[in-house]
Amino acid sequence: MATRGSGRSGSEPGATAADVTGLSYSEAGAELDGIIEEFETGVIDVDRLVEQLERATEIVDELDRRLRRTRMRVEELVPRLEAIGQSDAGTGPDDEEEVEVEPAGGSTGSGGDPGPPGLF
Repeated sequence: MATRGSGRSGSEPGATAADVTGLSYSEAGAELDGIIEEFETGVIDVDRLVEQLERATEIVDELDRRLRRTRMRVEELVPRLEAIGQSDAGTGPDDEEEVEVEPAGGSTGSGGDPGPPGLF
């Protein structure tokens, strides 16, 4: 529908798909909310109704494209982050601290004080 809307002899020059791509996600969402609110009031000119419906469709299509691209990118990056986390699992600072804390807790010898609270 974007092609049909951009080829019109424009009473609304801002209603092209290219302009939707220039909006931030939140700006596009806010514009879509405004259009929906206008539809819900039921007070809208028939000519404007068609224009707004075309614009809403362009916005929804663009936001859907962005979400799909983002999802694909996240699915691509998460395994890399998990691999980094797994490779660092045996050499992290937590392991070193634990090695240092265990002998200190066991060296008290009194048997009554296991060391600092929260370690075990």
